[in-house]
Amino acid sequence: MAERISYSFCESLRNKQAEAERAMLEEFAAGVYTLEQPYIRLNPYLINPLSAAVAFRTETETAVTVTIYGKEERGNIVHTFPKAKEHILPILGLYGDHANRVELRLYGGRARTITIQTAPLDTEVPALLSMHTEAEYLGKELIFVTPSLNALATAFDYAGDVRWHLTVPVIFEMKRLQNGNFLIGTERVMQMPYYMSGLYEMTMMGKIVREYSIPGGYHHDEWEMENGDLLVLTEDPGYETVEDVIVLIDRKSGEIKKTWDLKDCLVPGEGPSGGYTPKDWFHNNALWYDSHTNSITLSGRHVDAIINIDYDTGKLNWILGDPETWPEDKQKYFFAIKGEGDFDWPYEQHGCLVTPNGGIMCFDNGHYRSKIRERFLLNKDSFSRGVLYRIDREEMTIEQLWQYGKERGEEFFSSYIGNVEWYGEGHYLVHSGGIQYYGEHASEKPAALLQGDPNVRAESITVEVFRGKVIMEMKIEGNFYRGKKMHLYHEQKNMPLGEAENLGKMGVTPEFDTLIPMEPCGELLPYRYEAHLTEEEDRFVFKAIFEGGQLVMLMLEKEGEEHGYFISTSKNKFTALCCGTFIEKDPRNITLNVNKAGLSGTYDVRVIVDDKKYETGIRITC
Repeated sequence: MAERISYSFCESLRNKQAEAERAMLEEFAAGVYTLEQPYIRLNPYLINPLSAAVAFRTETETAVTVTIYGKEERGNIVHTFPKAKEHILPILGLYGDHANRVELRLYGGRARTITIQTAPLDTEVPALLSMHTEAEYLGKELIFVTPSLNALATAFDYAGDVRWHLTVPVIFEMKRLQNGNFLIGTERVMQMPYYMSGLYEMTMMGKIVREYSIPGGYHHDEWEMENGDLLVLTEDPGYETVEDVIVLIDRKSGEIKKTWDLKDCLVPGEGPSGGYTPKDWFHNNALWYDSHTNSITLSGRHVDAIINIDYDTGKLNWILGDPETWPEDKQKYFFAIKGEGDFDWPYEQHGCLVTPNGGIMCFDNGHYRSKIRERFLLNKDSFSRGVLYRIDREEMTIEQLWQYGKERGEEFFSSYIGNVEWYGEGHYLVHSGGIQYYGEHASEKPAALLQGDPNVRAESITVEVFRGKVIMEMKIEGNFYRGKKMHLYHEQKNMPLGEAENLGKMGVTPEFDTLIPMEPCGELLPYRYEAHLTEEEDRFVFKAIFEGGQLVMLMLEKEGEEHGYFISTSKNKFTALCCGTFIEKDPRNITLNVNKAGLSGTYDVRVIVDDKKYETGIRITC
């Protein structure tokens, strides 16, 4: 067939970066670059425009101290790299649309100041609404936020200036690793609304060091074990239920070493929250490994509870939450309230953690603020907060030690997303990332489903509290999944070089149980469906527009072999949208991702629409 629907091949971000690095190193190798005339490459890994690589050679081994000058002295960022003869240095913390001055100083010797001009910030970098702090409180650390809507992962300094951001929509938890790199979810959607193909291990330059593909995808959170292996939140590849599986991934190979399915210790449908659905019955949005008890602590939004399971056996140890509506056989796992001080249970909470002395913290969203439908509160009447509990695991009692946010009511309310950070006794961060207004009051619907409505306003407020005093408060436009405080630099040598490792594997995409016996009609899929197929190294992505209620299936066919993938055209009902970055404004837009795993050979791609099987003119080789 001469014609075909729109087709493109998308190179992986890993390969694009590898090619960019090769070109950079070839240029550096071909020139004579010294301290006085160094090699400079802005945004060497393509996705961090506020970074640069600076390279030069010295006759003897020497350490180099880099100073990225701030707009005032308090904004200076300083880092010393160990001695070497060939220096390929990551420059981080540049300002956008600015002639940045950077000093390169040899240990005990001469220095050179260079200027690096950057472009204006991307339009999807969030706008700062206010920043209240002092430089000495935040020091040289930045406040990092990861996206929940259409903005980008971004970091702000004490003055509210953007000093770091990425240009691809990597999402969910940004977790610093022992080696100074960080983990974050890929930008590759595996299943709507936000189940990603896996994780990137990245440097702060934005360079991918490793990409981990996971059969059930990745969502919400991950944890680095002491030996480097990774605990990751995922789901069964069949997606019959979601957000209820944890896997342990071998750091070096990407292979799955252990799996926990929460349906083995809880019964779906017991203790449901207001957002519960049979498919998303638990909605796990956080995990924390506690070496003291060899256990995993998890946050189940759709059961209004934080639970703890044994690492070895997966058996349930305890449940922290309102015991109302839970069956009798689960009551023994709940804590009894101790004392008569202020106390509130968490509802649809996020971002739980275990403190060094065994306390439990979380961001209590307070959505509905009850387990009984007749008592549900409207969002404008509820509150969100960071909260710290002390639990006695032997006596099964609980006390509330601290909270921040209840006193602020509606202005601090986040019906979804948010987190807390523990920096020491009395020193905490609280991130209310999902503040959404519709008109004058807190919205009852997710902002991601109201895109373009002028009545919608989304904000995030991040607060740092020290001994009862707010020492930092940042308000930005948009919703952000999590906020945290981190340094740009880590104790590292020159930039790590070389191609990224591609580890793990994508799962086999579930197929429709029953194939429709139908011969091709010989016609090309009509252009009114605006279909497009993008091929990647390990999958292909089909996008089109169909009306609600149409019967649609994508078919892969070769002689003696057929594979059918049902495409739902019914309107999705999302009760939890912790990340709405990939939600389409037009509900008629559909996306189907088909992994190449389990396929072999060359297939004709056809599409069944109602009573016709159309040609696409595309052949895929797996």
